[in-house]
Amino acid sequence: MEARGKGIRLAHLTPIPQGETLSEISEVLLREVEMAFAGEQRLIEERKHLGELPERPFEARRVELVCVSRRSMVRIEGATYSVPSHWASLRATAYVGAQDVRIHCCGQAETYPKERKGTQKIRYRHYLSELARKPKAVRQVAPELVRELGEPYGRLWGMLTDRYGAKEASRVLSRILGALVDHGEGPVAEALDAALSRGRYDLLSLAEHLDDRRERIGSVAVPEALSGYAVESANAEDYDRLLGRAGGGGA
Repeated sequence: MEARGKGIRLAHLTPIPQGETLSEISEVLLREVEMAFAGEQRLIEERKHLGELPERPFEARRVELVCVSRRSMVRIEGATYSVPSHWASLRATAYVGAQDVRIHCCGQAETYPKERKGTQKIRYRHYLSELARKPKAVRQVAPELVRELGEPYGRLWGMLTDRYGAKEASRVLSRILGALVDHGEGPVAEALDAALSRGRYDLLSLAEHLDDRRERIGSVAVPEALSGYAVESANAEDYDRLLGRAGGGGA
């Protein structure tokens, strides 16, 4: 085994291979090794006696329990990563690989490319609840935040700053972030697209589109055979009279 490993190292790792990422280097190396041994008779015979591969591939990761700070940050191998704000002060599990870090907590997972020691990686969407209450903070991180959220938020921020200036634009954006927390990224992005297509980017227009969307989702198609029936809504007083009548009969 040691001799085979030494032979592979001399044949395929000398000189040291180069590439942009570890994945790229690994894929090239695996292809070269597979091609080199594809026609070897001994390997063909040996494969007949090999066991079945497991259903789930083995992940070469180190498992590490980490503490989430009050600022919703975790530190792994000297690098700092942000996590959702509701994880603050909890314990999380980090699965540290060669290229990325996967952090699990509260039934959720966040994956980051592995950062170098002494660096930090912040995702501002982790702090939407807090930013919705702090327009000044929104103004400080707006370029990074809208880049994370993608369109139509970049277009919205440009229109707001052109019309109101950065200070007032950050106040409007913070209120929209509040709607995003309440309704989710998908519905708010859809409502913003509809509003911006009409040249509107005020909060009233956003609320109107969100209400329209809720009505569309809440409506149920009625089969044609039942369309002629009208169902009257109940009134609380009806139940009071029924209960009173039932009580009188029993007395």
